[in-house]
Order: sequence, then C-alpha cells, then structure tokens
Amino acid sequence: MPLNIDWQQILLHLLNFAILAGGLYFILYKPVKSFMAKREQHYQELDAQTRADRAEAADMRRTAQEKLSATEREIVEMRTHASDEIEAEKQRLLGDARAQARRILETAGKTAEMRSKKALADSNEEIRAIAMEAVQKLLINDGNALDKFLDAAESEQRDE
Repeated sequence: MPLNIDWQQILLHLLNFAILAGGLYFILYKPVKSFMAKREQHYQELDAQTRADRAEAADMRRTAQEKLSATEREIVEMRTHASDEIEAEKQRLLGDARAQARRILETAGKTAEMRSKKALADSNEEIRAIAMEAVQKLLINDGNALDKFLDAAESEQRDE
C-alpha cells in the first residue's frame, strides 16, 4: 500500500458517512422540514383568518357607520318634528292666552263701566238727597232764600 492508503478504511468511512447522513436525514432533516411546513401552513392559515377578520371588521364598521348615520338623521328629523310640535303648541297656548286676556279685559271693562254707572247713580242720588235736605232747611229757615237761590242759579246760567 503505497502512501499508506487503506481502501477498506476509506470505504468504511464512506459507509459510516452515508449511514450518518441517512440517519440525520430521517431523524432530523425530514421531521424538521415537516415541522417547518406545518408551521408555515399554520401561519398562512392565521394570515388568511386575520385578513378575513379584518374584512369582516371593515364590513361591520361600515355597517355600524351607516346605522350611526341613519340614527343621526333620524335624531335630526325627530328634533325638527319635536321643535315644530313645540312651536305649534306654543302658538296655540299664546293664542289661548290672548283670547283669555281679551275676555278678561272685556269683562273688566264691562265691570268697570257698571261700577262707574253705579257710582255715578249713587253720587247723583246722594247729591239729590243733599240738595233736598238743603232746600228743606232753607225753606224752613228762610222762605226768601229759595227765591235768592233760584235767582242766583238763573244768573249763573246767563253768565255761561
């Protein structure tokens, strides 16, 4: 054997290397590759699920936004309607109050007129009574006093 090369040793080393490579392939490489493929598939599924969830969330957000907009429009309509009803009720109450005020003023005017007429009639009656009493006293005390009184009244009427 020149150069001290033993072919048998080389072949045994090659066989040993082939067994080691085959063992490593079946024991390590294949299971790791299988695990990595499963892991990649799992992450792809997660990614797909995440994308689906995002799309669903976007749809839900859009739907919620539409509902919110519709609700806001409905609220505006309800406020407008309520405002119109309040304004109509306010006008009705104001009209009722004005009508009641007119009735009260008319009643007060009539009452004041009746009281005024009654006061005038009472004062006229009182004046007549005082005048009659004065005339009776004058007639009792002095008969000529009536003539003087009548003459004074006639002269006042001429002066006017």
